[in-house]
Amino acid sequence: MTVHNKAAVNDKRFWNKMRDYGKRAGRKTAYYSLLLFYTAKSPGVPKSSKLIIVGALSYLIFPIDLIPDFIPVIGLADDATVVAAAVYKVISHIDDSVKSKASQKVTKLLGEDVK
Repeated sequence: MTVHNKAAVNDKRFWNKMRDYGKRAGRKTAYYSLLLFYTAKSPGVPKSSKLIIVGALSYLIFPIDLIPDFIPVIGLADDATVVAAAVYKVISHIDDSVKSKASQKVTKLLGEDVK
């Protein structure tokens, strides 16, 4: 399997998770997750920042969490915390283009109704 194919598999898992997770976790957490996703795809982002992002998004899509997602409220809190911490670490690499892509995609995935 080539590196490109591995990335495609990971992208598919990410988008599947975002469709389900975004509606349960809310627009803000989904938006932050998308900020990370698009920042990781930006060519000028240093490898160290991309590793932080990959770690956070891997935790998000990994089927086994420290606190399982099916537990009401706190089940999604650990995912949201990891995503927020990663955004904080790489915020200097999140530009207007990334923000625009994330905003458009979260609306496409969740619609206008999800808060």
